[in-house]
Amino acid sequence: MNSMYRVPALLAGVVGLSVVVSTLNAQTKSPVYAVIDISEAMDADAYVKAVSAAEPKATQSAGGRFMIRTNKPIALDGGAPPNRFVVIAFDNEELAKAWYNSQAIKDVNAVRMKVTRSRAFLVEGLAN
Repeated sequence: MNSMYRVPALLAGVVGLSVVVSTLNAQTKSPVYAVIDISEAMDADAYVKAVSAAEPKATQSAGGRFMIRTNKPIALDGGAPPNRFVVIAFDNEELAKAWYNSQAIKDVNAVRMKVTRSRAFLVEGLAN
């Protein structure tokens, strides 16, 4: 091949590969995690009863996977850790929002908000 044609051919190959990689990256959605941080439980029995009535069945049927469920977080700095900490993985934000808006989770959250000081939020993770 004439050296005059090598550089444009190489550039065309690099540009083509770049378009393919960009397209694949755009199609890969990052997982989304629901994080529930319970700093204080005023009525732990009521909360446990509400959770055990719906969880983990409601979460698993919505495509969620428990990554962390603990009553024993260990503080490293910044004050006291929460009393309970939960992280649930979903394949995408739509599944996480559908889970949060399901009736079973709405029922759990109604009790959680009444008998605990807590917060729940979604965070995007890294795609593998």
